[in-house]
Amino acid sequence: MKLLVLTSEAISAAQLRDAVPAEVSPDAEVMVIAPALQTSALRFWLSDADEAIAEADRVRRDTVEQLGEEGIAASGDTGESDPMQAIEDALMTFPADRIVVFTHAESRQAYREQVDDAEIRERFGLPVDHAPISAR
Repeated sequence: MKLLVLTSEAISAAQLRDAVPAEVSPDAEVMVIAPALQTSALRFWLSDADEAIAEADRVRRDTVEQLGEEGIAASGDTGESDPMQAIEDALMTFPADRIVVFTHAESRQAYREQVDDAEIRERFGLPVDHAPISAR
């Protein structure tokens, strides 16, 4: 099983297993995409991307490391600020079987963090699971 994981905050293997318990087997391959989300619309429109890219890189690195420490083979990349574009770009090199999206609660979301699961399914023809990023 190839899982494409889109997340805006580092997640653990336990969080991934909670989201898709049947899919996280020892032979699962995981690609983590951390979109470079802006904290506000103003930063987005001013093209102030350095901070967002640095944060996405940290999220990607921390998630891949945590998953690896817990026995899940994972690789990762920093994605575009548009989550749909980040998914599309990742699918060009990683033919996923399923997409797992982790987002913050609506009151804590970054600009453009919210994605529509139905739109993802329709656009990419893959099953989508959506899980909240829980406070740790």
